[in-house]
Amino acid sequence: MATVRVNPLQRLWLREIGIDKTWLRAPAPGDAAAVPVPAGSAMAPAVEPPVPPAPVAKLAPAMRPESPPARPAKAEPTVVEVAAPGHAGVEVARRVAGQDLAQLEREVFACTACGLCQGRKHSVFGEGARPARWLVVGEAPGEQEDRRGLPFVGRSGQLLDAMLASVGMSRERDVFIANVIKCRPPGNRNPKPEEIAACSPYLMRQIDLIEPDRILVLGRFAAQALLGTDATIGTLRGRRHTLKTGQGREIPVIVSYHPAYLLRSPSEKARAWQDLQLALREA
Repeated sequence: MATVRVNPLQRLWLREIGIDKTWLRAPAPGDAAAVPVPAGSAMAPAVEPPVPPAPVAKLAPAMRPESPPARPAKAEPTVVEVAAPGHAGVEVARRVAGQDLAQLEREVFACTACGLCQGRKHSVFGEGARPARWLVVGEAPGEQEDRRGLPFVGRSGQLLDAMLASVGMSRERDVFIANVIKCRPPGNRNPKPEEIAACSPYLMRQIDLIEPDRILVLGRFAAQALLGTDATIGTLRGRRHTLKTGQGREIPVIVSYHPAYLLRSPSEKARAWQDLQLALREA
């Protein structure tokens, strides 16, 4: 069994998800803790702990509670092909087909393809490394995201940053974060099918341009929308899926819980840790 070093931020995350008593030895004075991990684990080197964030506003309620976790029977990996956009998104797909990321961002900023534009403060294009090793896909902007025009802010964003740091990654250096829907639905409701049809070409173009090594999908709605299924998150997580893009690339897709759900259900954080390890093994 190999041993890797962790910094205080990683130690806090391991303690938070309830596995520190099993994985962490007591550190010597002035020494970082050592974490025994199974041979072959791909945990990245430790990163420097960030400056503690300033207090933030309380996170708006999640769009809909996640389904209770299930214990699915072992299933074969699924391969999903990117579907052609619905009628409402055909014109959007035509416009963005040859655009680069800067042009695509301007397109999203000015988009009026569906009614969500009428109630937004800001569209949320996404944020992170370009190019990126991972693409993290969330559901839709919430109140804080709509206010600031950035994905995953507030308590949910802090938890996501801690999750990424626990495996030696960050949104600035390794990860690009985007949403299935670029504008906040009123009251944080789930987007309607016609809204998804109008907005999905933006995410598909982001995937083509960023060319991530893998996609980490957070939340039931995001997983169902990207993978074209109505399966519960309990049956989707814990295994590899494959997204076949319009350019013929096959990208591994790993499904996990949304950080907002983990804040409400801390007992599921250990499963989220397993999902991160699965994403690393798919490297």
